[in-house]
Amino acid sequence: MPKMPHGVRVALDAELAAARAAGPGTRGWAHLERAHILSQPWAWPHVRAHGAMLARAVRTRDPREAVGQLVRLAVAAPGSATGRYPVGNTGRANVSMSAPMSTPADLADLFAAAVGLARTRPR
Repeated sequence: MPKMPHGVRVALDAELAAARAAGPGTRGWAHLERAHILSQPWAWPHVRAHGAMLARAVRTRDPREAVGQLVRLAVAAPGSATGRYPVGNTGRANVSMSAPMSTPADLADLFAAAVGLARTRPR
């Protein structure tokens, strides 16, 4: 996978910043889920998204989510590097690590505009 396109990087950084600014409520998780979807095709950003999810799980004292994120941190980079990641998956511990999910339309459009990625919808 080539370098993350600028537009995707800007959107990823914005979602991560919005998650930090959201405080302890559920809105922060929604931003992290979107950041995860944006990051999946690239190893380091994918690890970064799971790291942010782990940090949030620890801050909110959610042991199930924290354990789930530790497991996902271990497989994020290899999955991205080999192209074996579940497209659209939100990355949370409450969903299967291998289940593809529908990509939100605005993110699918961003992928298509930025790099013409074909894998923005589940197979």
